[in-house]
Amino acid sequence: MSKTGDRVRASAAWRSVFRAPHTDTPRGRAMATFQNFFLHVYPVKVPRRALSFRSTLRLGFASAVLFGVLLVSGLYLMFFYVPSITDAYFDMHEIATAVAFGQFVRNAHRWAAHLMVLVVFLHMLRVFYAGAYKSPRQFNWVVGVLLLLGTLGLSFTGYLLPWDQLAFWAVTVGTNIASYAPFLGESARRALLGAPEVGGKALLRFYVFHVYALPAVLVTLLGVHIWRVRKDGLASGDAQGERAEPPQEVSASAG
Repeated sequence: MSKTGDRVRASAAWRSVFRAPHTDTPRGRAMATFQNFFLHVYPVKVPRRALSFRSTLRLGFASAVLFGVLLVSGLYLMFFYVPSITDAYFDMHEIATAVAFGQFVRNAHRWAAHLMVLVVFLHMLRVFYAGAYKSPRQFNWVVGVLLLLGTLGLSFTGYLLPWDQLAFWAVTVGTNIASYAPFLGESARRALLGAPEVGGKALLRFYVFHVYALPAVLVTLLGVHIWRVRKDGLASGDAQGERAEPPQEVSASAG
């Protein structure tokens, strides 16, 4: 039995998944720690003030959690929704009345969407107030701005999906406002609607944007964002204009 286990652990498939050697030696235990992704999401050393709740308010973490709630609840709702002007409204009514936990999941999805817009906006304000966008974090600030725009895009594209009067006229007004943008306004409006007015093509396009395109973009940007936090380090949370204290760093592996 032990020989079979040794052959499995020596195979290319095993080594492609578990890249660190066995942990029965000091070197193996060290390599398992060094190559563990979850132990290296954050920098090895971070400023002590960055670990306090008052410095960050955990807004970035809260945004990621809300995004996870949206992904899970949205995946459940996709089983019962058809992006068609003849079915969309009745599907939403069926979700609220006939689907198991449908109303609960839909409310969780809706409130998580509203809270994510608010929390991401507050996160950007905190980063700006603390001066955490400065060198060497300029690129991550740009990624954060793109994440905010993607969050607003998710909120806007999801607004049409219930296909009720509120959603119809809200999207009509929103796309008409977009048409007044210089140079590309009318082209952007036609690209969103696929037709001169809000209709079946617009509903299908908003559904594709909301379910496939924008989530893929946000997952990619979120991965880059977390990676840059790892590379650039965490800001100390000192607001601009405050007297800086001597840097006190603690090891991330300490806690």
